[in-house]
Amino acid sequence: MSPKTLRLNMPQWQGGAEPAYRFGAELLRWLAPAHEGPEETVAVPVADNRPLETERGIKARTALLSQARAARAAIERHQPDRIVTLGGDCLIDLAPMAYLNRRHDGKLGVLWIDAHPDIMSPAEFSHAHAHVLGMLLGRGDEEFTAEVERKLDPARVMIAGMSAWTEAEGPILQQLGIRHTPAADIADNSQPIIDWIEAEGITHLAVHFDLDVLDPAHFSPLLFNRPDQPEGAFDGIVQGTMRLERVVRLLQDVSHACDVVGLGIAEFLPWDMLRLKNALASLPLIGRDGTSG
Repeated sequence: MSPKTLRLNMPQWQGGAEPAYRFGAELLRWLAPAHEGPEETVAVPVADNRPLETERGIKARTALLSQARAARAAIERHQPDRIVTLGGDCLIDLAPMAYLNRRHDGKLGVLWIDAHPDIMSPAEFSHAHAHVLGMLLGRGDEEFTAEVERKLDPARVMIAGMSAWTEAEGPILQQLGIRHTPAADIADNSQPIIDWIEAEGITHLAVHFDLDVLDPAHFSPLLFNRPDQPEGAFDGIVQGTMRLERVVRLLQDVSHACDVVGLGIAEFLPWDMLRLKNALASLPLIGRDGTSG
């Protein structure tokens, strides 16, 4: 019997407090190749222009916790062997990776391809998409970490493509004992990641691919290319330096070294497509009111 792969669509935006993540997830779902297996879509409310309430240090905590539990329920309905998750902000990978680590008896390997470590907590930052890897390791809000029955083994986690971090993140990385490989070390070959897979004896791997690991000068649909952003809006925030084709090569190489059982793709922000979508809604004949103006 061939392995069952669940495709989980999760247009979650509240974890990054950016409504455009929802449109990005919907477009990513359309762009992805056809899927013949089971598919689930987590219901996520549309932004209504009201500010997100901060609860226990987390913006939109109630909604995010509800959506994480809905994702978990969707996964449990199918008991898949593999999961592809299309989002949405980075918190989309909480339920899929928690399920896969439990399924593999706590021995899941996790390759976190990201410009940021995502290991903060409400004590450092209110946006929960920056907490998700920490939650999977048992650090953070108690109700979110309770969603992870088997915490990840830090030795079996590798952050790839992160070339710098903030003053707040540095001590947490050291405390958790997570290894990380900068983008420069995997620009021309995947050997550092293959060596880690072999050294840890990883047979099953889940991959988190945050598109912001990519260089915004070479890949435009990223947060850092948001139109009309004020000067200095992203000062102090690390930006990615990888090229898309190098990430593709890396993932192809690791798929030959072990069984990739999870893939999450997050933080796709197609700004030009969103501008065009909004413009079309304002045009005569094709617009919302359907009149000629």
